[in-house]
Amino acid sequence: MRSRYPLRCYLAGAVAARAGDEMSGPALMLAGFALAGSTVQASSLLAGITITAAVGGPVLGALLDRSGRPGRLLAGALVMYAAGLGMILVALGRLPFVVTILIAVVTGLLGPALSGGWTAQLPRVVLGDRLPRANALDAMTFSVASLAGPALAGGVAEAWGAPTAVVVAVVLIALALPAAWMLPARSGRAPGAQTTSVISDLAAGMRVIAGRPALARATLTSVVSCIAQGMLMACIPLLGERVLGGAGRGAVLLSCAAISALAANAVLARFPRSVSPDTVIWAGALVQAAALILAMGGRPPVLIVAVVVTGIGEGPQLAALFAVRHREAPEHLRGQIFTTGASLKITGFALGAAVAGLVVTWSVPGTLALAASVAVFAAVAFFAIPSATAHAPEDRAMAARTVSSKGSPCPGEERRKG
Repeated sequence: MRSRYPLRCYLAGAVAARAGDEMSGPALMLAGFALAGSTVQASSLLAGITITAAVGGPVLGALLDRSGRPGRLLAGALVMYAAGLGMILVALGRLPFVVTILIAVVTGLLGPALSGGWTAQLPRVVLGDRLPRANALDAMTFSVASLAGPALAGGVAEAWGAPTAVVVAVVLIALALPAAWMLPARSGRAPGAQTTSVISDLAAGMRVIAGRPALARATLTSVVSCIAQGMLMACIPLLGERVLGGAGRGAVLLSCAAISALAANAVLARFPRSVSPDTVIWAGALVQAAALILAMGGRPPVLIVAVVVTGIGEGPQLAALFAVRHREAPEHLRGQIFTTGASLKITGFALGAAVAGLVVTWSVPGTLALAASVAVFAAVAFFAIPSATAHAPEDRAMAARTVSSKGSPCPGEERRKG
């Protein structure tokens, strides 16, 4: 079945789902402001739909790991997420705002399906030496989505109104349903898939994330990096206003970062084994720190270059994170590890944006300096976790169980360390 499912189908579905997700956030904010007439309510909608990802991600991942046809479950999650967006749009201005926020909170539980839940299925789509390149291409879909989603939201809202932008986001997510539904089934019965409880699976997934040094390092560094990225996001409107002459021009900065991330991952896809993914993760954090320091310059050309450099750090770091997860995650816990990681990153991003929102009006350069410090700490945190040497017996035992559950190891799963 794997050979009959083309990679281009997977990538097309991933782009559609993730573009819809990236579009839904700004579209909801615009619709909330247009229909409710309040910036507080508009931002509350965005917070409501993202904050519950930390809870929904691990549970959704555990259910994907227990399913013989995870693509069917993934498609169901996409349907419910799209339906939730539609219900929010219908409720705005018609029902009490508390009810609308409650709908957003419940909808947000399914958000990780569009990121980690999708990527976790990649090893069943491609085999052998094709996986590293496919992994880099998968990371590129995030860059494409982050470039297209906000631009579509703004363009559609300007032309046909903010509610229409939410509808278009729902349509994009719906376009991904066939690709999700047809994803390959799980080959064989995953160990413990039906003999343990979901709570036990959740605990096992957390133990794997914390117990495998390479995975723990990658997870910690990526989450702390997301805190810095959230802080930069909070600075974007003021940077656009003070440096580029208009708050709306901050969207140009986001586009620059997305384009450079896309270009960097395109290079990585051509040379997927040129640098160890473990090295790329901590080096990417340092590149982002340097970009944040550069952004403090306060001049348009320097700011644009800084944001381009930010994308060069973010794009390969994401692809490297996926590579480490694919390499380290046991087959029967892969979906949970991916969705848990996605949930933690979303939470880190939200935390960074919230902290920066409190200090950015006091000093934009000060906020950028704080964000740069956080990015440096992300790189330092990578080395704060002991290497795999001290855990070799446990890792070898886990690797043996992983190989036996698959029948054969995936490429790159021989315990390479950067």
